[in-house]
Amino acid sequence: MIKDTPAGRIGSMVGDSRPERVLIAASFVNRVGNGLFNAASALYFTLVVGLPAAQVGAALTIAGVIGLCAGIPGGHLADRRGARTVMMLALAVQAMSMAALVLVESWTALTIIATVDQIAAAAGGAAWGALVVRVGGERPARFRAKLRTFVNLGVVLGTVGAGLALAADTRGAYVSLILGNAASFALCALLLLLLPGYPVLAAPPQQSRWLAFADRPFLTFTVLYGAMGLQYPVVSLLLPIWISEHTEAPRWTVAALFAVNSAFCVLLQTRIGSRIETPRDGGRAFRIAGLLFLVSCPMMALAAYTPVWAAVGLVLAAIFVHSLAEVWESSACFALGFGLAPDHAQGQYQGVLGLGFSTGQALAPAILTTVVLGLGTAGWLLLAGFFAALGAAGPPLARWGMRTRPQPGIAAEATG
Repeated sequence: MIKDTPAGRIGSMVGDSRPERVLIAASFVNRVGNGLFNAASALYFTLVVGLPAAQVGAALTIAGVIGLCAGIPGGHLADRRGARTVMMLALAVQAMSMAALVLVESWTALTIIATVDQIAAAAGGAAWGALVVRVGGERPARFRAKLRTFVNLGVVLGTVGAGLALAADTRGAYVSLILGNAASFALCALLLLLLPGYPVLAAPPQQSRWLAFADRPFLTFTVLYGAMGLQYPVVSLLLPIWISEHTEAPRWTVAALFAVNSAFCVLLQTRIGSRIETPRDGGRAFRIAGLLFLVSCPMMALAAYTPVWAAVGLVLAAIFVHSLAEVWESSACFALGFGLAPDHAQGQYQGVLGLGFSTGQALAPAILTTVVLGLGTAGWLLLAGFFAALGAAGPPLARWGMRTRPQPGIAAEATG
């Protein structure tokens, strides 16, 4: 029990148990490193190394596509050999591959190293999901909400640090960001040594090895999750282009929307997410997210028809609603993604879920820039209706999923 002292109260804000605080700290460190690297990686390879932008894009695309295939076997390995072990190995590989990027001088080297990194990232991501379930304890929703809060905060701090280094615009500054990310992977792996050695959970006898592929409710949710994931590039890609090309809002509005989005996600995640515990809660939260996106997207479109002062206010109001929807959506996906998966196969299930999300993110730029930007205001309204329709599927999906889960008594007999 955490003592009622200033240190104890701070500890409780971070996590309710020592394993929770360890995993939150490890994830925070890792995300700070991600923030350092993501903001500068493309510029490093194009401006410092001197590779053409098309070659950099091709290398990262190849690496990402190959990496997609590693999540499911990596998650299955985590179920059979232990999530902590697999995640630590993946982090060690990422630390080495990230450090090796500073030696890259050719497209071939970049492709090979980036591919190794993405394979490890996919396997580690699935193992991370399984580890979150083991660490979550008696109040998993509260823990997952706190975890995502600190993950978002880590990305924000890393991005701020990257901005300072980018202002220097020297090779040494870029290299320091890459090595900082490599160090974050290594430190994250070391922190995981502080977690207990959770025993592997045995699978029920005569059960399919690849259980997730026969779970139709979960596969349906995976598709919905990947499709709803289009909301993330709306903020990072679509809205900045819309602001700069179709509205009277000044360019600094783009920076402001990122700040507002990050701030609200950090401030609201625990308050909202800690209440969304069961798959049925998740289904209702998914619907609420869709309805909020139904409001935010038309607001973004309307900014093209207003004067400067109104455009700025409308965009910022829209990003607030969008951020609120993002918190509901992420909380819903935690509850459904973890709640529908059996404990002994969490790694495998998280690998499948990660594949769905990553596929959606890979397709998102082409969909958003061609359909939404191509159709203009009509495209925004179509996107709003798309998100609302996805959200409306949440409650019936949750009911379907719960009907097809093994009942506790039946599960006990099968393992007895």
